[in-house]
Amino acid sequence: MFVVNVEGAIHRNGKWLLILRSEKEEHAGGTLSLIGGKCEFEGFSSDILERTLIREIFEEVGCEVTILKYVNSSSFVTDSGMNVIDIVFLCLHKSGEPYARSKDEVDDISWMTTSDILVNTELPGYLKENIKLADTLLSKSDLRENKI
Repeated sequence: MFVVNVEGAIHRNGKWLLILRSEKEEHAGGTLSLIGGKCEFEGFSSDILERTLIREIFEEVGCEVTILKYVNSSSFVTDSGMNVIDIVFLCLHKSGEPYARSKDEVDDISWMTTSDILVNTELPGYLKENIKLADTLLSKSDLRENKI
């Protein structure tokens, strides 16, 4: 059985929003990452991935986004042995100035350019790959200029 996790690659003014995960987090505490969280059991529902992502982003950093496109999906196993399916979406910042709203989950936020992320040797390869894919999606359309 898998846990389903969604993440948002949030873009604004040429930069990506990353969080410094709280040291209290069971998985990847103290690392930079995209923003998101696990889907909760809802029975029969629609748009659960999108609704979960919008909720998690607001809970963790207090801003609203527009979800634009699917970026990719992957799977991994946490240190505690939990199997996770991770789905990343390209998002544009809509409103609210992001901040570390959920102190149990987020220690800090930062905005970084694609090139800053790709050359940072401390960032995991999967984060760099997700940003590269999201940036490619952004550059293939009018999305970069927020022309939706």
